[in-house]
Amino acid sequence: MSSATVLCQSPNCPHGNPPSRLECPTCNKLGIRGSFFCGQECFKGDWKTHKIIHDLARSPATAVNPPQGTSIKILADGAFYPFVNFDYTGTLRPVYPLSPKREVPEHIPRPDYATHEDGVPTAEMKRSGQPPRLLNSEEIEKMKFACRLGREVLDIAAAMVRPGVTTDEIDAVVHRATIERNAYPSPLNYRTFPKSVCTSINETICHGIPDRRKLLEGDIINLDISLYYDGFHADVNATYPVGEIDEDSKKLIRTTRQCLDEAIKICKPGALFRDIGKVIEPIARANGCAVVRTYTGHGINDLFHTAPNIPHYAKNKAVGTMKPGMCFTIEPMINLGFNWDTHHWPDKWTATTVDGKRSAQFEETLLITETGVEVLTAGKHGSVEANLSLSLPSVAFRDRYSLHVLVSFLPSLSAPKYSPQRQGTSKHLEID
Repeated sequence: MSSATVLCQSPNCPHGNPPSRLECPTCNKLGIRGSFFCGQECFKGDWKTHKIIHDLARSPATAVNPPQGTSIKILADGAFYPFVNFDYTGTLRPVYPLSPKREVPEHIPRPDYATHEDGVPTAEMKRSGQPPRLLNSEEIEKMKFACRLGREVLDIAAAMVRPGVTTDEIDAVVHRATIERNAYPSPLNYRTFPKSVCTSINETICHGIPDRRKLLEGDIINLDISLYYDGFHADVNATYPVGEIDEDSKKLIRTTRQCLDEAIKICKPGALFRDIGKVIEPIARANGCAVVRTYTGHGINDLFHTAPNIPHYAKNKAVGTMKPGMCFTIEPMINLGFNWDTHHWPDKWTATTVDGKRSAQFEETLLITETGVEVLTAGKHGSVEANLSLSLPSVAFRDRYSLHVLVSFLPSLSAPKYSPQRQGTSKHLEID
């Protein structure tokens, strides 16, 4: 198994915790996975702290208290909190070590960045600055099929959401469900992102990295699913409650879904991309929330991220009008309170609110048609109340996709043989 996309585990890495190949030999012998460093400098420099993990593995009872001044906090099960000197804005903390990179079978086609050590999407860079692509009928059918698969994987991941489940376990299920559909998990190695799904909890706005933290009663979590099938990407996400949540969190989730739904309603040929934010921001403000400006929706087709750019806030300067054959995402990120800015963790990915308040997001992939818009990633449950209930799936669904079965990857998760003729669940909105 390649270690090229496992990040350097040193909390004081001077190189920004890049993908690393050097594995701690003692951890390897003790069965501790994920202990990789970018070089001898980080490995030796962090040795006094790192060796505590070895002591924990050999005799947890005698090593639960690390020496004063260490830069990580060791947990009793051998996991640890990295970046303990970092100025977090909320209560969420990452729990390391990260699991090793999950493998994708060789027969599954993959985007260009998947095989690049630095994860650079070369094709995206080459097409940068060009106008949005207009897909032909054959490409549209491929796009629709990829999006149906993306929705299926999101629904499977949503069935995992409950207290006690780790986000790494969700990542394992998403990865397996994706490759069983002969698809590639689009986030994996995209600009060196180390996992197959983004899991963003509580104050995390987006791009949370799955790790060993267990979901807690009262959390909210966004699951962002993207996959690549037959040359085209799908992108869809939703925010779910973990058990019973407070009223502010319920309002946040409802508001965020309303922002997306109302924005979708204005999409049709000739509509301006800049007007999407004009619809979203008043809804957010009326409900005591702010619209994140740092991240936007985007074009999607054979490229993961491409033109057009879709800001979600009012008075933006997005250029262009919608035309039949365009595919793009709308994915508003909405924060409780009136602060839209972001605060990034040292992992270079996790973006959180600056005041520690909660954030939610919903995303759909859309196709502009001759008569309106088609929601390619639409689910069977359209209302936000139905989405809220998905965190407590029916007994039959929980039994079929239970944590034990999913993580063990038993045959019950085996995907059927898919064909482009399979009926989808996309929704249409027509021009009035």
